[in-house]
Amino acid sequence: MRSFKKSLKGGLAGIAFALLSTSAHAAEGTAIKMVPDADVAKLPGIAFNQTLSDRLPAAIKDKKAIKVATDLTPPISFQDEGGKLIGIDADIAAALGVILGIDVQMTNVGAGAAIVPAVLSKRFDMTISGINDDVELEKQVDVIDYMFDATTIMTIKGNPLGIKSMEDLCGKKVAVPVGTFQARLVEAASAKCSTPVNIMSIPKMPDVLQAVRTGRADATVNGYATSVYTTANQTGKGVGLQALPDVRLAVGYLGMLTSKDNPDLRDTFIASLQHMVDSGAYKAIMEKWGLGPLAVTTVKFNDAASMPVN
Repeated sequence: MRSFKKSLKGGLAGIAFALLSTSAHAAEGTAIKMVPDADVAKLPGIAFNQTLSDRLPAAIKDKKAIKVATDLTPPISFQDEGGKLIGIDADIAAALGVILGIDVQMTNVGAGAAIVPAVLSKRFDMTISGINDDVELEKQVDVIDYMFDATTIMTIKGNPLGIKSMEDLCGKKVAVPVGTFQARLVEAASAKCSTPVNIMSIPKMPDVLQAVRTGRADATVNGYATSVYTTANQTGKGVGLQALPDVRLAVGYLGMLTSKDNPDLRDTFIASLQHMVDSGAYKAIMEKWGLGPLAVTTVKFNDAASMPVN
């Protein structure tokens, strides 16, 4: 869905990071204690596990809470009509809180571009947010690869412009989230066009989708999981959207992020997620949101290099 983009070097990098951190902080929501819904609470393996809890870093054991950053991209993490945080990440976070015996306090940091700074600044212990793993990201943070994803193109329903490939985006208006893997794909495609892509960079994913719905943009390049869910569950004002199922680019992982100086936290969450995989709870959550085919069977970390490059 989203991916880390290399920062400017030297002094400009520090300025850019500081500005982004300040802006992201201003856009944050409030921390929410994640409590599993009834359907998640009754899944196999969703019970306190002393062995896994004992592996947590001392600081988290002492306060019995963990600060987790997320952002809104359905069905990974989003809000229902009442403002409740729901989705794959919300269900997994709530289940992990039960297993580890801690309060998982999840905060919407406002935009995908704020996810990496949330960890690098140490304001959050980790992220549970569908961010694309790649080898550049792994140089900055540790990435727990917890589901598969790919990239596709979304148009308004009926695809009136007949878009079938990245090449067909030349000369079109294409909305993308700021600082994402998908934005980089569009930039690379535009560089090969005789008439460049008119790239509309928008901070928040819901606003990206709305730009296409309302005709401000001709298309968006988006995570496959989000696109499939959005096609099946139309929300927002304007005409409907559709994914182009024949377009599957850059197959890879979505990951949770932890600081490189916190391997105990990383390894505890890997073990806890694997516990959910082995019990069947993880697959049940993925199927609940219509993404069973994107489930992993083994939870790994920093594994982007093993995936095919498209």
